[in-house]
Amino acid sequence: MVVGLTGGIGSGKSTVMKMFSEFENVAIYIADDEAKKLMNTSSTIKTALIKEFGEETYLKNQLNRPYLASIVFNNKEKLAFLNSVVHPVVHQHLSEFIKNNSDKDYILYENAILFENGSNKICDKIITVTAPIKTRILRVVNRDKTTKEAVVSRMNNQWNDYKKMLQSHYVIHNIDLTKTKAQVLTIHNSLTK
Repeated sequence: MVVGLTGGIGSGKSTVMKMFSEFENVAIYIADDEAKKLMNTSSTIKTALIKEFGEETYLKNQLNRPYLASIVFNNKEKLAFLNSVVHPVVHQHLSEFIKNNSDKDYILYENAILFENGSNKICDKIITVTAPIKTRILRVVNRDKTTKEAVVSRMNNQWNDYKKMLQSHYVIHNIDLTKTKAQVLTIHNSLTK
Protein backbone atom coordinates (compact mmCIF):
# COMPACT_ATOMS: atom_id res chain seq x y z
CA MET A 1 0.00 0.00 0.00
CA VAL A 2 1.28 3.47 -0.92
CA VAL A 3 0.26 6.25 1.47
CA GLY A 4 0.78 9.79 0.20
CA LEU A 5 1.85 12.41 2.75
CA THR A 6 1.42 15.99 1.62
CA GLY A 7 0.85 19.51 2.89
CA GLY A 8 1.79 23.06 2.03
CA ILE A 9 5.18 24.57 2.71
CA GLY A 10 5.71 25.02 6.46
CA SER A 11 2.86 22.69 7.43
CA GLY A 12 5.26 20.30 9.14
CA LYS A 13 5.37 17.38 6.70
CA SER A 14 8.97 16.59 7.70
CA THR A 15 8.06 16.55 11.39
CA VAL A 16 5.12 14.23 10.72
CA MET A 17 7.25 12.03 8.44
CA LYS A 18 9.84 11.63 11.23
CA MET A 19 7.06 10.48 13.55
CA PHE A 20 5.99 7.84 11.02
CA SER A 21 9.62 6.75 10.61
CA GLU A 22 9.61 5.54 14.22
CA PHE A 23 7.26 2.69 13.25
CA GLU A 24 8.86 -0.55 12.14
CA ASN A 25 7.84 -2.06 8.83
CA VAL A 26 7.16 1.29 7.13
CA ALA A 27 9.33 2.40 4.20
CA ILE A 28 9.63 6.13 3.63
CA TYR A 29 10.22 7.83 0.30
CA ILE A 30 10.81 11.58 0.40
CA ALA A 31 10.17 12.89 -3.11
CA ASP A 32 12.01 16.19 -2.57
CA ASP A 33 15.19 14.50 -1.29
CA GLU A 34 15.17 11.92 -4.06
CA ALA A 35 14.50 14.60 -6.69
CA LYS A 36 17.49 16.61 -5.42
CA LYS A 37 19.74 13.54 -5.68
CA LEU A 38 18.40 12.65 -9.12
CA MET A 39 18.87 16.23 -10.40
CA ASN A 40 22.59 15.73 -9.75
CA THR A 41 22.88 12.13 -10.97
CA SER A 42 20.40 11.69 -13.84
CA SER A 43 21.86 12.49 -17.25
CA THR A 44 18.30 12.79 -18.61
CA ILE A 45 17.52 15.59 -16.17
CA LYS A 46 20.89 17.35 -16.53
CA THR A 47 20.74 17.42 -20.33
CA ALA A 48 17.20 18.82 -20.42
CA LEU A 49 17.85 21.48 -17.76
CA ILE A 50 21.07 22.72 -19.36
CA LYS A 51 19.34 22.90 -22.74
CA GLU A 52 16.44 24.93 -21.28
CA PHE A 53 18.17 27.09 -18.65
CA GLY A 54 21.80 27.27 -19.84
CA GLU A 55 25.21 25.98 -18.75
CA GLU A 56 25.07 27.90 -15.45
CA THR A 57 22.33 25.50 -14.29
CA TYR A 58 25.19 23.25 -13.09
CA LEU A 59 28.39 24.39 -11.40
CA LYS A 60 31.14 21.81 -10.89
CA ASN A 61 28.66 19.10 -11.94
CA GLN A 62 26.23 20.07 -9.14
CA LEU A 63 22.85 21.74 -9.60
CA ASN A 64 23.04 25.52 -9.11
CA ARG A 65 19.92 25.74 -6.92
CA PRO A 66 19.86 29.51 -6.31
CA TYR A 67 20.16 30.16 -10.05
CA LEU A 68 17.40 27.71 -10.95
CA ALA A 69 15.12 28.90 -8.13
CA SER A 70 15.49 32.51 -9.27
CA ILE A 71 14.10 31.46 -12.66
CA VAL A 72 11.33 29.00 -11.79
CA PHE A 73 9.72 30.34 -8.62
CA ASN A 74 8.34 33.43 -10.33
CA ASN A 75 7.58 31.86 -13.70
CA LYS A 76 4.83 29.23 -13.82
CA GLU A 77 5.80 28.07 -17.34
CA LYS A 78 9.45 27.52 -16.37
CA LEU A 79 8.37 25.74 -13.17
CA ALA A 80 6.03 23.53 -15.21
CA PHE A 81 8.92 22.69 -17.56
CA LEU A 82 11.20 21.82 -14.63
CA ASN A 83 8.51 19.58 -13.15
CA SER A 84 7.87 17.91 -16.52
CA VAL A 85 11.54 16.92 -16.68
CA VAL A 86 12.10 15.88 -13.05
CA HIS A 87 8.82 14.18 -12.12
CA PRO A 88 8.91 11.29 -14.64
CA VAL A 89 12.42 10.36 -13.47
CA VAL A 90 11.39 10.55 -9.81
CA HIS A 91 8.23 8.54 -10.58
CA GLN A 92 10.31 5.75 -12.15
CA HIS A 93 12.66 5.80 -9.15
CA LEU A 94 9.66 5.61 -6.79
CA SER A 95 8.25 2.63 -8.71
CA GLU A 96 11.52 0.75 -8.12
CA PHE A 97 11.46 1.75 -4.44
CA ILE A 98 7.91 0.41 -4.07
CA LYS A 99 8.89 -2.92 -5.68
CA ASN A 100 11.95 -3.21 -3.44
CA ASN A 101 9.86 -2.57 -0.30
CA SER A 102 6.83 -4.74 -1.05
CA ASP A 103 7.36 -6.60 2.24
CA LYS A 104 6.54 -3.46 4.29
CA ASP A 105 3.11 -2.71 5.80
CA TYR A 106 3.02 0.43 3.67
CA ILE A 107 5.18 2.93 1.81
CA LEU A 108 4.89 6.49 3.11
CA TYR A 109 5.40 8.71 0.06
CA GLU A 110 6.10 12.28 1.18
CA ASN A 111 5.50 14.81 -1.60
CA ALA A 112 4.72 18.52 -1.15
CA ILE A 113 3.03 18.71 -4.55
CA LEU A 114 1.34 15.31 -4.55
CA PHE A 115 -1.91 16.60 -6.05
CA GLU A 116 -0.34 19.29 -8.22
CA ASN A 117 1.78 16.79 -10.16
CA GLY A 118 -0.79 13.98 -10.26
CA SER A 119 1.15 11.65 -7.94
CA ASN A 120 -1.99 11.20 -5.84
CA LYS A 121 -3.13 8.72 -8.52
CA ILE A 122 -0.57 6.13 -7.37
CA CYS A 123 -1.60 6.41 -3.70
CA ASP A 124 -4.01 4.06 -1.96
CA LYS A 125 -4.51 6.55 0.90
CA ILE A 126 -3.56 10.21 1.35
CA ILE A 127 -2.67 12.18 4.47
CA THR A 128 -2.63 15.99 4.37
CA VAL A 129 -0.74 17.93 7.04
CA THR A 130 -2.12 21.39 7.81
CA ALA A 131 -1.28 24.36 10.02
CA PRO A 132 -2.51 27.96 10.09
CA ILE A 133 -1.04 30.13 7.30
CA LYS A 134 0.61 32.57 9.74
CA THR A 135 2.28 29.66 11.55
CA ARG A 136 3.50 28.18 8.27
CA ILE A 137 4.97 31.48 7.08
CA LEU A 138 6.75 32.01 10.40
CA ARG A 139 8.17 28.46 10.35
CA VAL A 140 9.58 28.86 6.84
CA VAL A 141 10.96 32.37 7.42
CA ASN A 142 12.81 31.06 10.50
CA ARG A 143 13.88 27.77 8.90
CA ASP A 144 15.06 29.13 5.54
CA LYS A 145 16.14 32.60 6.69
CA THR A 146 13.98 34.09 3.96
CA THR A 147 11.30 36.75 3.62
CA LYS A 148 7.55 36.51 4.09
CA GLU A 149 7.12 37.53 0.43
CA ALA A 150 9.35 34.68 -0.76
CA VAL A 151 7.34 32.17 1.30
CA VAL A 152 4.01 33.51 0.00
CA SER A 153 5.34 33.27 -3.56
CA ARG A 154 6.15 29.58 -3.00
CA MET A 155 2.76 29.00 -1.36
CA ASN A 156 1.08 30.42 -4.45
CA ASN A 157 2.56 27.54 -6.50
CA GLN A 158 0.81 24.97 -4.29
CA TRP A 159 -2.84 24.02 -3.83
CA ASN A 160 -4.50 25.46 -0.73
CA ASP A 161 -5.09 23.19 2.28
CA TYR A 162 -8.85 23.05 1.84
CA LYS A 163 -8.57 21.69 -1.70
CA LYS A 164 -6.06 19.03 -0.52
CA MET A 165 -8.14 18.09 2.52
CA LEU A 166 -11.20 17.42 0.36
CA GLN A 167 -9.28 14.72 -1.50
CA SER A 168 -7.50 13.18 1.51
CA HIS A 169 -8.37 10.17 3.64
CA TYR A 170 -6.70 11.65 6.74
CA VAL A 171 -5.86 15.18 7.90
CA ILE A 172 -3.25 15.98 10.54
CA HIS A 173 -3.56 19.39 12.19
CA ASN A 174 0.07 20.09 13.09
CA ILE A 175 0.00 22.83 15.72
CA ASP A 176 0.83 21.04 18.98
CA LEU A 177 3.45 18.26 18.74
CA THR A 178 1.82 16.04 21.38
CA LYS A 179 -1.51 16.17 19.56
CA THR A 180 0.25 15.64 16.22
CA LYS A 181 1.97 12.51 17.53
CA ALA A 182 -1.39 11.17 18.75
CA GLN A 183 -2.93 11.78 15.30
CA VAL A 184 0.01 9.97 13.64
CA LEU A 185 -0.42 6.95 15.93
CA THR A 186 -4.17 6.80 15.20
CA ILE A 187 -3.55 6.90 11.44
CA HIS A 188 -0.77 4.30 11.63
CA ASN A 189 -3.04 1.97 13.61
CA SER A 190 -5.79 2.45 11.03
CA LEU A 191 -3.38 1.71 8.14
CA THR A 192 -2.03 -1.48 9.75
CA LYS A 193 -5.34 -3.07 10.81
